[in-house]
Amino acid sequence: MSTTTTAATEATPAGAATLFERLADVWVELEERLDAVPLLARLAEGAVTVDDYRRLLFNLRQQVVDGSPWISRAAASFDIDHFELRSAAIRHAEEEHRDYLMIERDYVAIGGSLDELRAGRKNVGSEALSGYMFHYAARPNPVGLLGAMFIIEGLGAKRAAGWAARFQEVLGLADNQVHFMRYHHDADAEHTGNLEAILTSGAIDDRAADEIVRCAQVVARLYALQLEELDR
Repeated sequence: MSTTTTAATEATPAGAATLFERLADVWVELEERLDAVPLLARLAEGAVTVDDYRRLLFNLRQQVVDGSPWISRAAASFDIDHFELRSAAIRHAEEEHRDYLMIERDYVAIGGSLDELRAGRKNVGSEALSGYMFHYAARPNPVGLLGAMFIIEGLGAKRAAGWAARFQEVLGLADNQVHFMRYHHDADAEHTGNLEAILTSGAIDDRAADEIVRCAQVVARLYALQLEELDR
């Protein structure tokens, strides 16, 4: 976990600290899976190619398009007793709904065809991830989605900048070719701060905590799966 999260847990009730500890265990498992993803392993080794990066953007774009819609569905699923979560989801959907356009610009900037990108389909991991997110978002008061946000926003805040820098280092890419990843480092760092405030607010009971952890586990596995199944 980040130092910000550690500091937050030290100042929160024992229940919140326990929730963060459980989420930290999920994160460790995700990190181990990511290290084993072939493309990311090649990136770490310095053996990645421009085609690898192009394939990554191609596959991410097909799933990122669904981000704002499932967040909007979640917002509509919260009742008045969960007004703060509904408001947060509405704000988040507005912030995210143009994100796929950044991927499209990066993709074209490295020589990809916009028409081919927009005609693409999700790989099997992305299909599973998007299907799960829409299904969960349709539940009444889907508080467990905070676990999904812990994973997705955490990847942006903790991994995106490092991936962008490594792609630039190995492939000699310009800033305008890795804008999506660099943007999400800053934007998702802010989002994780907002998420921590919710998780430590005292509004999360034991049942909600269990749902948050379970959702985080599923999303972590499916996110890694979409990176394992590029082009399939």
